[in-house]
Amino acid sequence: MKTLYVRIVASFIGITLISGLAALFITDYYYEYRLQDDNRESVLPIALGVQSFFQSNPAIGLDNYMEHVASLGYQIYLVDKAQDVHTYGDPFKHDDIAQDTVRQVLSGYPYYGSESKHILKILGYFENSVQNTIGLPLQASGETYAMFIRPNLQQQIGEVRVLLALLLSYAFVLILAFIVILTRSIVKPLQAMKKATNKIVSGSYKVALDVKRQDEIGDLARHFSHMAGALERLDEMRQEFVANVSHEFQTPVTSIHGFADAILKGEVTPEEQKQYLDIIHEESARLSSLSKQLLTLASLDKDTPVMKPSSFRLDEQIRHVLIVLEWQWTQKRLELELDLPATTINADESLLHHVWTNVIANAIKFSHEDGSLAISISEEAKGVHIIVSDTGTGIPPDALPHIFDRFYKADKARSRRDGGSGLGLAICRKIVQLHGGTIQASSEEGKGTSIAVWLPVSNGRQSD
Repeated sequence: MKTLYVRIVASFIGITLISGLAALFITDYYYEYRLQDDNRESVLPIALGVQSFFQSNPAIGLDNYMEHVASLGYQIYLVDKAQDVHTYGDPFKHDDIAQDTVRQVLSGYPYYGSESKHILKILGYFENSVQNTIGLPLQASGETYAMFIRPNLQQQIGEVRVLLALLLSYAFVLILAFIVILTRSIVKPLQAMKKATNKIVSGSYKVALDVKRQDEIGDLARHFSHMAGALERLDEMRQEFVANVSHEFQTPVTSIHGFADAILKGEVTPEEQKQYLDIIHEESARLSSLSKQLLTLASLDKDTPVMKPSSFRLDEQIRHVLIVLEWQWTQKRLELELDLPATTINADESLLHHVWTNVIANAIKFSHEDGSLAISISEEAKGVHIIVSDTGTGIPPDALPHIFDRFYKADKARSRRDGGSGLGLAICRKIVQLHGGTIQASSEEGKGTSIAVWLPVSNGRQSD
């Protein structure tokens, strides 16, 4: 299996090679259609100059003159009518040339070189061949010669070619080295994340990643660290949830078992038996309520919880909840302060009924006698705001951020006495979130608590 490191290195090397080849073919195209003719035209005046100067000064002597010209950095191939060949300067690597070409030049027709047979035309520029020359007729001592001449590139730019070859070779080697090194710096944090993932899978959420990098990998490391922290908190919540469920079930089950055992053994008086049966009834009712709440939470926690939105009057729903809870708020002689304008919304009526029942019941439960209970609905540009306020005991500041957590009880002794499970507000928050809204609490100890619910206008809120 190829690792990411090998894949990236191979990709970079492939890109380098492909880019180099593409640049070579582009350069070759440019040479073939722009520079090839210019190169020939630049050599032609030199050949004409050599021809003209000698024919104007024949006393110099052909051999001496050609040797002198060759010493200036040229290669010369001289052929007479008898096909005798004389070369001056460095020898040609390929000295074969068609007889028709020689006769053409001897007849007075210039030769401008042949087309390169290489795939890359630019290689023809460096080809050390008689065919890659300019041919002109030359008169000497009454005899005609075919003179083929070209610059001696080995002599003129030989060192430059070597330097260029070294430059390209070293550049390619350095590119490969930097690719290997820099790719490792890219892959190294990914390898660290792989190890961190294995640690998380094994149950360890303490991962150390480089979160100081100011790039995409740094962002990924930071998000990964946040994810690890979230998973750790989620695992802690899961463990705490299991422990709380076990505790909430174990306590009443133990009480029921103990009292039932005492009754079955006949160890209690009739009065105690009635008292024990009342406790068994209360504890079984609490277990039933707790089971229903857990089932509700399980249903709401599904990826696609079942919701049945419909259009209904929100103000009438809240009034109906107050009628159901009338016995509780009248027993405490609470004064109702209602501001419930006619408001129609589109939501799951059953789920929201659970929210108002829980929130209002809590407000009544923790209110002082002869206090007040205020409920208001206000319309906003983007939704509906519902506030339920009481004048009760309030919530301690350190407990306020946690009241929507599952199984959280600010006053555990009182919650046990009142039959609370710590799941009611958690269910309310989940229902409100499923509707795209928010639920928040504000409180002051000794003065009361306010629960504010906001439902977005996307739920189809309408005012009458």
